[in-house]
Amino acid sequence: MSVETPGKQPLNVVIYWHMHQPDYRDLRNGEYHLPWTYLHTIKDYVDMAAHLENNDSARAVVNFAPILLEQIDDYASQLENYLHHGKALRDPLLSALADPVLQLDPDERLKLVKACLRANKERLIQRFDVFNTLAEMAEVAIENPDKLAYFSEQYFSDILVWYHLVWVAETVRKNDERVKALMHHARHFSIHDRHTLIELIHELISGVIGRYRRLAESGRIELSMTPYAHPIIPLLIDIKSAEEAMPDVDLPLAAAYPGGLERSRWHMQQGLAVFEKHFGVAPTGCWPSEGCISAETIELIAGMGMKWLASGETVLRNSLQKSNLDANGCIHDVYRFRDKETACFFRDDGLSDLIGFKYSDWHADDAVANLIHHLEDIAENCADKPDAVVSIILDGENAWEYYPENGYYFLSALYAKLSQHPGLKLTTYSEYLSTCKKKVVLPEIVAGSWVYGTFSTWIGEKDKNRAWDMLVEAKKHYDRVVKEGKMDDEKLHAAMMQLATCESSDWFWWLGEYNSPEAVAAFDEQFRLHLSNLYQLLEVEVPEYLTRPFSFGSGTPAMGGAMLPGKHE
Repeated sequence: MSVETPGKQPLNVVIYWHMHQPDYRDLRNGEYHLPWTYLHTIKDYVDMAAHLENNDSARAVVNFAPILLEQIDDYASQLENYLHHGKALRDPLLSALADPVLQLDPDERLKLVKACLRANKERLIQRFDVFNTLAEMAEVAIENPDKLAYFSEQYFSDILVWYHLVWVAETVRKNDERVKALMHHARHFSIHDRHTLIELIHELISGVIGRYRRLAESGRIELSMTPYAHPIIPLLIDIKSAEEAMPDVDLPLAAAYPGGLERSRWHMQQGLAVFEKHFGVAPTGCWPSEGCISAETIELIAGMGMKWLASGETVLRNSLQKSNLDANGCIHDVYRFRDKETACFFRDDGLSDLIGFKYSDWHADDAVANLIHHLEDIAENCADKPDAVVSIILDGENAWEYYPENGYYFLSALYAKLSQHPGLKLTTYSEYLSTCKKKVVLPEIVAGSWVYGTFSTWIGEKDKNRAWDMLVEAKKHYDRVVKEGKMDDEKLHAAMMQLATCESSDWFWWLGEYNSPEAVAAFDEQFRLHLSNLYQLLEVEVPEYLTRPFSFGSGTPAMGGAMLPGKHE
């Protein structure tokens, strides 16, 4: 929405948030190996919903990966069963907070203090004096593990409560009396205090999907989906599509992913089913995992009846160049590929990356004023295009821990200032398409992603290529065993879901030397675990190479590696 100037078309602006976490569960027993799904839910997904609820004029598009929706729902069920049916929690960190008896052998003590330091030091730890003191003690203990034996149970209770308090959404921290009371209490938390916090976490997690559904039903946001387990669809369909934007890329030994088109279609169909289950309607738009598209990907998504999809700016620029179309003037158009009716929108890398990487150190009002200044420049440049549309697309969860108070003041100002600006119109893709006159035809598409316009984040480096070869080998065994027809329906379904998790993009994102040793180790382990579980379901002996790590990080990437800019710096 906007306050419009008579006689002049405002510039259409779409803010598009993508929510995604890979499946951190061991699918054999449902136990979570990393806590990021529930932590980002109680902090970021809750805050992002609240900011939209708090401003009637705010508009946005919000994308949920279906595998994330399933995990949020699973955490809600776990907590319901824990609180009301006497069942155990399947997340070790959440269980440590909830259970009256802390299981604290020396290894568990070390694991616990390490887990409670996984947060932004400046924004989440040093902001709170008591938690900062507890964290400093934890750092000493990690350097000298023998000292952990002298830490009391009260210390572990307090650091667990504080860790979860700092991960609570800022909109909740400012308004919920239970959080205010716990933070005022500050020390010597009781089992009653921990139980209060668990009840709050249950409320937040069990209510969050419904909040987005109500926002969508009221027309204030549009919801979209990603293929089920967040695979890189163009690479499943054709590994060699990586060469389109990277002609000299080193590819895996495998020449193709077996049955990749069929698997891509399955991820789309499964994603649609999960989306409809949680939101009650079918989505009209799709954010292909990581904005990765190719000609075949667009054809697949169009064939599923999607009205629109979105990708990255460099993909557009590469495609315009290949199509011999002007890429120097205003390119903020809506496009379509050849005769496909599915609208293609493309991210403005400059504006999106300002939010993702630059504005966290700015005063909120200055940051929003700067963003508006850039949008006004675009409006001037696109003055002869009344249907011009700017897409600000970025991760909806990982940026905010780098902002003061989880981006509270920035997000409040962002929606307020953009919705009030007479020359800007906050809208959604479907709303925009309802009045758009025409789409610019792209005769050619250069396959790529929103990251650098290439697939280099997921393929082309030796460890990433090794992971592809591991996945291809496992898929060949899967195809052979399925063809033999000896698995019953239950086991076949389990193997199919396990394969889907193995196909997720996240394992490939994190592998490689440029990421941190801790992150690479965690995702290397998860990938090998999922492949091993697939072999077990197929009753095929697990290859020896899956018993050993194969990727070792040594980097210190910006934002911990969880986010990357659209363009090379």
